[in-house]
Amino acid sequence: MATLNIKNLPDGLYKKLQARARRERRSVAQEVTNILAHVLEAQAPLSILDLQGLGKEHWQGIDAADHVRRERDSWD
Repeated sequence: MATLNIKNLPDGLYKKLQARARRERRSVAQEVTNILAHVLEAQAPLSILDLQGLGKEHWQGIDAADHVRRERDSWD
């Protein structure tokens, strides 16, 4: 397993890291590993282009402008 040394870590940040590790009942090293794994393995958020066509079955045959107009009218 690799070893990571961090130089010039601000004291305030280290204290926050220690507090978080203590809350999670982990060592500081375990908490850093957990944070890095969570951030680096997280899926990238979908863009609007990735959502194109999502739910099209639901909206098939429905006029979008008419639907929006009826929704807005129902707010009154």
